[in-house]
Amino acid sequence: MKNYLIFFSYFIGLTWSYSFGQNEPENNTPKYSNEFLSIGVGAHALGQGNAVVAQSKDVYSGYWNPAGLTQINKWLDIGLMHSEYFAGIAKYDYLGLAHKIDDKSAICFSAIRFGVDDIPNTTQLIDNNGNINYDNISKFTAADYGFLFSYARKINTNGLSMGGTFKVIHRKIGDFAKSWGFGIDFGMQYVGKKNWKFGLMARDVTSTFNSWVFSLDNETQNVFINTGNVIPENGLEITLPKIIIAGYKRLNINKKGFYSSIEFDIDITTDGRRNSIIKTEIFSLDPHLGIQIGFKNYVSLRTGISNLQYVTDFENKKRLNIQPNLGLGFNFKNFYLDYAFTDIGNASVSLYSHIISMRLKFKKPKNRLRKNDS
Repeated sequence: MKNYLIFFSYFIGLTWSYSFGQNEPENNTPKYSNEFLSIGVGAHALGQGNAVVAQSKDVYSGYWNPAGLTQINKWLDIGLMHSEYFAGIAKYDYLGLAHKIDDKSAICFSAIRFGVDDIPNTTQLIDNNGNINYDNISKFTAADYGFLFSYARKINTNGLSMGGTFKVIHRKIGDFAKSWGFGIDFGMQYVGKKNWKFGLMARDVTSTFNSWVFSLDNETQNVFINTGNVIPENGLEITLPKIIIAGYKRLNINKKGFYSSIEFDIDITTDGRRNSIIKTEIFSLDPHLGIQIGFKNYVSLRTGISNLQYVTDFENKKRLNIQPNLGLGFNFKNFYLDYAFTDIGNASVSLYSHIISMRLKFKKPKNRLRKNDS
């Protein structure tokens, strides 16, 4: 129960700071809004340090770069992922369905959930007489949901594709608070000569707005007042745009099918100074690198580095902190299985998790005409 209470306090604190902090004079720039949508989906990408914006070309492109959906080569592409963080307390799940409309266009639906279930609600643990009553403990769920609707199309310029994603975001903390938000992503991808690829992804290009509504009953409000906590008010949470620029190169090692590839991405955030390797008062730059070595389309070994940050140690000295990531990929015909050993965004070894995802590709069903007996 202690771990749940610590995590719940952290979750609540972040959520309420998002809603109120933007109205305070000293904090005009919102940061880390809707961060559950920045974790990433698919063990393939996570094993490469999330450096896949230029090379993404499957159902996961609905999240990474919708322009990559035009490279889907089957009628239907399905993606599934499950992961757990904080010793299994938080669960992160993804489902994607991509459909190839024709040789030039494709659509995709993606659903993401990051949540903590069965959190003890101890606000009514002590009754009006000051007695502890464990029967008053109830449970609730704190979860974030993202629903992505993507469309992509090849344009007249050879090798160039463009795509967009409309996002619906729902965040809920039991019966205490909930929010709805909407946003738009835009992506471009260019397949060049000699196995070069380039990508551009603009997340929340028009800014994403989440409208929060808090509904605390009178008893819960009294608990907040008696414990010195601020009663939250309805508010608006804003997610500012983020631009990702990416470059990818594949090298064929020999004629037997061995190859290697490398991708370098730079995330440009526009919500002010972040704890990244390059930062200003207006924007911050966060580079990450992904490398892959494989044999044909059957097996691949992946690694990547991400979350480059300068941290201060116990001797008050700054040092560069780098998060390493590892991954494996297997493919048999139209079935893909990927594994990654990565973190939610912290280089601490204790927070590393095992990520498993899969893909299934299906051909278009054949029409079977039933002949009526005459």
